Amino acid sequence: MLTPGQAHDVQGFAPLFRLITDRIEAFLADRGYDADAIRDEIEAAGVEAVIPAKTNRRNPAPHDRAKYRWRNQIERLFNKLKNWRRIATRYDKTKESYLGFVALASVKLWIPFVHEA
Repeated sequence: MLTPGQAHDVQGFAPLFRLITDRIEAFLADRGYDADAIRDEIEAAGVEAVIPAKTNRRNPAPHDRAKYRWRNQIERLFNKLKNWRRIATRYDKTKESYLGFVALASVKLWIPFVHEA
């Protein structure tokens, strides 16, 4: 078991997480991220951890079930975006070009939900 100071040992989570802490209010993740070191890193950043507890955890941590439902919609969006070969294979050479196409594909998926007939 990891001690709270070893969050950097959990597959490089801490350095990557610190890159986005100033831009997020809640961290939505599946049970695979339910580790004390990860939870400590999230708490230290002042971000809400929306992670369901693993079934074998002795003291399960509570999570906001309403917010966790958003994770499903985010996963569905990524699955639909992967239907675009250019996005799934990261065909573009620059990140600007890639993110621009992700934005275009997202808008194309979004239009049917906001278009009034």
